[in-house]
Amino acid sequence: MRDRLNALDQARRPGDLDLPGFGLHPLKGDRQGRYALTVSRNWRLTFAWEGEDAVQVDIEDYHG
Repeated sequence: MRDRLNALDQARRPGDLDLPGFGLHPLKGDRQGRYALTVSRNWRLTFAWEGEDAVQVDIEDYHG
């Protein structure tokens, strides 16, 4: 998780997080405009993007 948080801090756009093993993907439906990174198994780091910053960062259990 620490590597993903560090990458979020350094990224200037969502595409900067398209790294091997990170599983970057845009969310759909009522969560459109947000993105997710895989942390482990069911856990995802979700966030929105504003200017050059990740905002509204959460960790979620997708299948809990």
